[in-house]
Amino acid sequence: MKRIGIAMMGLILCACEGGKVQPRALSGADAGLGRNITERVGCGACHQIPGVTWPQGKVGPSLEGFADRALIAGRFPNQPETLARFVRDAPSLSPETGMPPMPLTEEEARHVAAYLYTLHAR
Repeated sequence: MKRIGIAMMGLILCACEGGKVQPRALSGADAGLGRNITERVGCGACHQIPGVTWPQGKVGPSLEGFADRALIAGRFPNQPETLARFVRDAPSLSPETGMPPMPLTEEEARHVAAYLYTLHAR
């Protein structure tokens, strides 16, 4: 368990430099399509999402500032491929999560991840 904690800290430190989260890019992903997909599949039913006025769920955390976070769900390094996998099938990474698998293709999950990386803290 101690090794996992040390490995996680190393990944977190690699994700940040000087306290700032590094920009993340997903080759071929389109943040605009990701926003549309986010609205279509109803991410707002559980999360508050900047720019989405309805619904604004409160079951999951607000997604404001998501791009600036070091971790996904408080435990996984906030990296593009991990995020795309998490938004598509969170239970496969975190069986105890309340987030259900989403009806997304791998490509759609990458678009959603690209959109989430546009959500910086105000």
